[in-house]
Amino acid sequence: GRTNRPGDGMLGRDRNDMRKMMCNVFLTTTVGIEFWKRMCKEHGIRPDGTLEEDTNIGDVKDVFFYQADDDRYTPRAVLMDLEPKVIGGIKKGDYRGLFNPDNMWSASEERGAGNNWASGHAQGEAKAEEIFDMINREADNSDSLEGFQLCHSIAGGTGSGMGSWLLEALHDRFPKKLIQTYSVFPHSESDVVVQPYNSILSLKRLVLHADSVVVLDNASLHSIASNILHLENPDFPELNKLISTVMAAATAPLRFPGYTHASLSSVMSSLITTPRLHFLMAGYTPLSSLSPNAQIVRKTSLLDVMTKLIQPKNIMAHVPLNRGKYISLLNMIEGEVDMSQIWSCTQKIRDKHLSNAFIPWGPSGVQVMLSNSSPFTKTNQKVSGLMLANHTSMHHLLANCVRRFDTLFKRGAFVENYRNHGTLFAENLEEFTDSREEVNSVVEEYKACEKADYIDYGKVQSLENVIA
Repeated sequence: GRTNRPGDGMLGRDRNDMRKMMCNVFLTTTVGIEFWKRMCKEHGIRPDGTLEEDTNIGDVKDVFFYQADDDRYTPRAVLMDLEPKVIGGIKKGDYRGLFNPDNMWSASEERGAGNNWASGHAQGEAKAEEIFDMINREADNSDSLEGFQLCHSIAGGTGSGMGSWLLEALHDRFPKKLIQTYSVFPHSESDVVVQPYNSILSLKRLVLHADSVVVLDNASLHSIASNILHLENPDFPELNKLISTVMAAATAPLRFPGYTHASLSSVMSSLITTPRLHFLMAGYTPLSSLSPNAQIVRKTSLLDVMTKLIQPKNIMAHVPLNRGKYISLLNMIEGEVDMSQIWSCTQKIRDKHLSNAFIPWGPSGVQVMLSNSSPFTKTNQKVSGLMLANHTSMHHLLANCVRRFDTLFKRGAFVENYRNHGTLFAENLEEFTDSREEVNSVVEEYKACEKADYIDYGKVQSLENVIA
């Protein structure tokens, strides 16, 4: 596992990582188009890939874009969907000239995955050659590929089933590359009755094959949209903008390096201390800046931003922070920041709000990473921030997924729908029970992580397995 845990302060600049590139795979293509719209806006790139101004703005475009033969900027992206409608809309929309058309894939039939994990998994496996033609082309086109970013949902059929197959395949084919996901967790009142099955099967793959999972909880996204953005009936476009905002902010230090240039590996190493506990929560402020009815903000200080980032209302995972401990906490700050304030602000935050909030066996440090603002995005705030944190209360969210699975599975409801696709469920239902046990083991490890003797947890588990 990754065990380097620096204390309070800023992550240092690593110039060897400055040109590392990311390949982005979107199985939630509506989020994908919102993300790339924002990326284009921040880098001054028009919808057809040409630059608005031929000037040096101090950004690093080639982390997420490459220049085609005609000098247009093209996203390092693969967009996939089992339903052709969304991909067809992108091909006809304003950004049709931005993407490489060879990197947009949809199933030839319009049946989708029917909200069935097994169907999505089987269809992905059947189209493996076509899909990896795209991914290998993007990987080969990167001079120094650091890893993959995958955006998907764990509740439906495409994001969960096809996403799970893709995680397995990426881990197998690119074992030395990092895999980070932005995973949308379902609302407990989801209309998809089999979402507990889809979620537990997806979570097993996220445990085993992802290096980092940024959890975006639909319940929290709806709460933010309603209570902070004051949207009466938030729909998918508004929620997709929230998700794309988190993704853009998380990559800002890579694209607009300030004093502390970052790479994906440096971010992960500061947040993930043991390989299985890699489910991260995200908080963003000022969220009011995303509202169409936003009021002018007179002053936003670094201390204001860092204080708001740890407030539950700004966090996009529905977990009880007062019933757990921080394993690690990283603030990504964008904008005009006085360097001399960073240490004093982290000390004030820790002493006033986080004095007993960290796990007992590690340093209680608040990390800070800085990035410059894009000159093409004008806001009323001088400072904005994203928090990524590894917190033991994540076990409550995972345990809820396990409980909803148990409720459905003990009745044997809808399991026949899974037997009819692929080979995983053809003979028995062990894949369900194996997945449940894998996720529950992470729940138990997060609980153990809160205790001072966690350092011996792995030894105890190994001994119990030998005895068993």
